[in-house]
Amino acid sequence: MAEFENGMNAPHRLTRRSFIAGVGAMGALGVLGSFGLTGCAPQDEKSAGEAGAVAGESYDVVVIGTGGAGLSAAIAAYDKGLTNVVLLEKMGVNGGNTNFSSSGMNASETKFQKEQGIEDSNDLFAQETLDGGHNTGDPELVKFMCDNSAGAIDWLDGLGVKLDNITMTGGMSVKRCHRPTDGSAVGLTLVPGLVAAVEERNIPIKMNCEAKELVKDGDAVTGVKVKLDGKETVLGAKAVILATGGLGSNPDMVVQYRPDLKGYVTTNQPGATGDGYTMAESVGAELVQMDQIQIHPTVEQESSTLIAEGVRGGGAILVNSEGKRFFDEMSTRDKVSAAELEQPGGFAWCTFDQQVYDANKAIAKYDKSGLVQKGASVAELAEAIGVDPATLQATIDAYNAITTSGATDEFGRTEGCIAFADGNMYAIKVAPGIHHEMGGVKINEKNEALDASGNPIPGLYAAGEVTGGIHGNNRIGGNAVCDITVFGKNVGEVVAAALA
Repeated sequence: MAEFENGMNAPHRLTRRSFIAGVGAMGALGVLGSFGLTGCAPQDEKSAGEAGAVAGESYDVVVIGTGGAGLSAAIAAYDKGLTNVVLLEKMGVNGGNTNFSSSGMNASETKFQKEQGIEDSNDLFAQETLDGGHNTGDPELVKFMCDNSAGAIDWLDGLGVKLDNITMTGGMSVKRCHRPTDGSAVGLTLVPGLVAAVEERNIPIKMNCEAKELVKDGDAVTGVKVKLDGKETVLGAKAVILATGGLGSNPDMVVQYRPDLKGYVTTNQPGATGDGYTMAESVGAELVQMDQIQIHPTVEQESSTLIAEGVRGGGAILVNSEGKRFFDEMSTRDKVSAAELEQPGGFAWCTFDQQVYDANKAIAKYDKSGLVQKGASVAELAEAIGVDPATLQATIDAYNAITTSGATDEFGRTEGCIAFADGNMYAIKVAPGIHHEMGGVKINEKNEALDASGNPIPGLYAAGEVTGGIHGNNRIGGNAVCDITVFGKNVGEVVAAALA
């Protein structure tokens, strides 16, 4: 790994300042609204036949994790008739990594696209997803995700989560990344909306309740051993849904699968420690493509803040320490990251004008956090970021010519190009950071966890980042929210039908 400026080889951070600092704000938005719903203390305790554990409540479905996939699963299961559902959350905040989802939700053939005259198709979405993953994703799972993406947008809209502001992300040729109406980061709209729906249904969430292992009776998963305040309790279940997220905040597990990523900062919340992989594997589930850990090219290194891909999709460019562009900013994340690492210092400046600033609400938050350098002109910005003003001006002039004069971009960029206007200019220093585990528990279209022979493990299901095979070896920006929503909704409905 190259030596990076600004902390790329600094000790791995297990926390994000923005995560801790944002707890209060999330509470105001409703993310913390379920804190007092229920504790994790058992009722009617009796021996569970396991050392140190006692039998507690019994449920139709236990959902482990309150990110987008887990919340969606619980809501969908409830709405299909399973009212004895419980959500477990080991952290003190709901939402997991979904809280930090910034770009939006990719979806095709949606009502919002049609209203805005955007031509798209499920087949094109699927093909570009497979292409983005270099044809290493599971075609059946990808097709299922894309074919059901418009329905998921409608489902969210019915829950009060409207995603009708559409932009582009790298690797897509059509505007299909759906964001909140005001263009803000999707996570802080999605999580409060889903939590509100959970609360409306009186679905309990057990906070600060850590799932330790899955319990089996013969071949079937029949419950979960959980821990709270040093005490272990077994929660019985007819079905368990793993929605535990990824491993980005577990440096040892990251290095186990990808030694080359040692020392990288992470965009993940502190609870993303890979628990679900360990639990699933211990009951015979197959893990696939675990070495496919995605790094994201635009991460501010001091705070581990992900700079939304929608910023580049809205027109921003990447320039190196010499003030020069060096790659197609709208290419896939793996390629952009690799190109960044080849630049002097292994970093880039994500550079944009007032138009881009105003169109992406997340930028104001980056600015408030002190991450944004600025100038009243190109020359002033160049001085602020330490590059030659003439070089930066020439770079911007060449970029503007793509739109204003129809010039061919030497780096091949054809999407998301704008002409920067005179006036205020901005830049954020970025470099790659650990972002997403694309491998995980092998599933089928019913979200059933599969063993090495491809057979479902009775009673065990999985959805979201804990699963593998959908994204292949590179995930397209905006596809994670599609994944967690489509498959989260699906698994809830599948389990409800199975237990009917």
